[in-house]
Amino acid sequence: MKIIINRYNFLLIAIMGIMLVSNVCYAQITSGQGAPAFSLQDINGKGFDLTGVKQQPLTILYFFDIESRPSQEGLLSLHSLVKKYKGTDLVVWAITTSNKEKVTNFVKSTGISFPILLDNSTVSSLYNARMVLPTICSIGPGLKILDYFQGGGKTTESMLVRVAERELQRKQTTLAKAISDEVIKKNPQNVKAKAVKGYAALKDGNLKDAEKTFTELQKEKDGKTLGKEGMAVVYTRKNQPEKALQMVKEVEQEAPDRSYVHVIKGDILYSQNKKKEAEAAYKTAVKKKDAEPYHEAVKYNQLGRLYASSGEYKKAHELYDQAIAIDPYYIEGTTNKGLAYEKEGKWDKALESYRQALDVEKNDSFALVLAKKAQEMLDLQKDIERKKRTDQLVKDLAERYRTQKRTMPENEDTWTSRPMVLSFVDIQEKGGLAERDGFATVLMTQLADYLNGSGRVKVVDRVLIERLLEELNLGTSELADPETALKLGKILAAKLIGTGSIFYMPHSTLLSLRLIDTETSAIPQVTTKQFEEPVSVEKELLQLNREILKTVILKYPLRGYIVKSSGEDFIVNLGSNQGVVQGTKFEVIEEQEPVKYKGKTLKASPKAIAEIEVVTVEPDMCYVHVVKQDRPLKSDDKVQERIIETAQ
Repeated sequence: MKIIINRYNFLLIAIMGIMLVSNVCYAQITSGQGAPAFSLQDINGKGFDLTGVKQQPLTILYFFDIESRPSQEGLLSLHSLVKKYKGTDLVVWAITTSNKEKVTNFVKSTGISFPILLDNSTVSSLYNARMVLPTICSIGPGLKILDYFQGGGKTTESMLVRVAERELQRKQTTLAKAISDEVIKKNPQNVKAKAVKGYAALKDGNLKDAEKTFTELQKEKDGKTLGKEGMAVVYTRKNQPEKALQMVKEVEQEAPDRSYVHVIKGDILYSQNKKKEAEAAYKTAVKKKDAEPYHEAVKYNQLGRLYASSGEYKKAHELYDQAIAIDPYYIEGTTNKGLAYEKEGKWDKALESYRQALDVEKNDSFALVLAKKAQEMLDLQKDIERKKRTDQLVKDLAERYRTQKRTMPENEDTWTSRPMVLSFVDIQEKGGLAERDGFATVLMTQLADYLNGSGRVKVVDRVLIERLLEELNLGTSELADPETALKLGKILAAKLIGTGSIFYMPHSTLLSLRLIDTETSAIPQVTTKQFEEPVSVEKELLQLNREILKTVILKYPLRGYIVKSSGEDFIVNLGSNQGVVQGTKFEVIEEQEPVKYKGKTLKASPKAIAEIEVVTVEPDMCYVHVVKQDRPLKSDDKVQERIIETAQ
């Protein structure tokens, strides 16, 4: 049998063959899929493998033709940004099939610093980047494709705006603003770039610049809605909810498909304790589809936060997953998901979520603290003996609380200082629905670490307190009672308890903290701190740590006795357990006879008869050297820490 192929059949087969090859070489590239792997060399022969940027937050692959002006313009725009902002972690790889010599000459003449990779294989085909150039593919963590653009001119402009939006999502506001300014300089009518600039100012806490940008944006033909949305946020931050809601109403009428204004509305209603109305607003936001890329995840997160706060964790998890899928940089949703798992007692899944957040931002303070806590809980569960001891301690403490018994040593020494134990019993969370859950936990955990590190204060383990509250079935309403907090502090052998509230506002977070003496019920310190956005947790907590330590030193100076002499030095019955450090100074004091006057007995202040300084410290005692003395020292002489107040 013969197969006869005429001219028409041959042409048809040829076309089908080309289509088949095209399907192989030019496969569709879509957001969310894994980036095709490759290895290439630059013009100097250095190898680059895509797996090497797997952990990078943002990598741009720029496919270009060296003889194409649009390709060159895009290259030079990226070069300008990378050169100006060398400290950023933005990675750019340019890839070309062009002639090596021409590429090398172009690099020499322009000074482009990022890698120019020569494609002598099929990489450009894998990315469908042979027919239309430039082609730009942005890749996020885990080598997932985020965005894909083809063509120069307006397409390059759109690519730059999208990179600015991605940088805004990553909270890299300086770079987001710089890219926006670059776009606006070339095209003053680009409303998307102006919106990024306005929201970058908001994230930096610069309300003045944000208001100026959004006011101007409203004057643009295509920027009216974006400007009003931005102004709604500005008014919220300025604590002008009526004006904010008016902007929301106008956007609803002009652009009914916009979603973010309903998130703004929900946040305002929640802060007014209208939780049902807030839930309805968040649900409306989720149904609407039109939003800027950096706002898409927020609507799912806020509704998830609302469900998590009422114990509907399954719904919360689903919403957090949607938020994270939309925005790979949205670590707020990732840590919120972990906290929801915590509340379910699923510490392994909580830790997994926190680690995912750290993969995106390794220095995120929330994720670092929460991951540490989750790991401690998992370690406790695995350590059977330790878990038994903790369980028994919790039961003993719970019994003491119920019977209101406090164990006191016989013949208690009322003069010698005991270790200064502090317990943060309850910090109430009030106000609005913060975008990020766990602020109170992070705040108290970090502050406890700072105080414990000082050696002067020992903070009761947060895990122990949480277990005890669970055993006693004490909720928020019971803990709001000061008497309950005091009872808890006493059975935990804490001299001081810290209690108060965290109030979430649209533009900041207000911490109100009180220290209460469990023996006298006196309040030695009341502190109010405002954490502005962006939240400067570390700086503010270090300051709060110093304030608490100052209060402890001034109002609870170390007291003890000289035990005996040791050569030229003496031993005092205080050590590192009480917070003594090398260099601590004490006064040796002598009680004075009371003075009687008109039938009254007047107590005289003790007299300092010597000054001593600590030279060596052990856990329960220290060795001191005599600096000066009015008489020879002897056993049972009282000592008291010498306090020198310095000007702030």
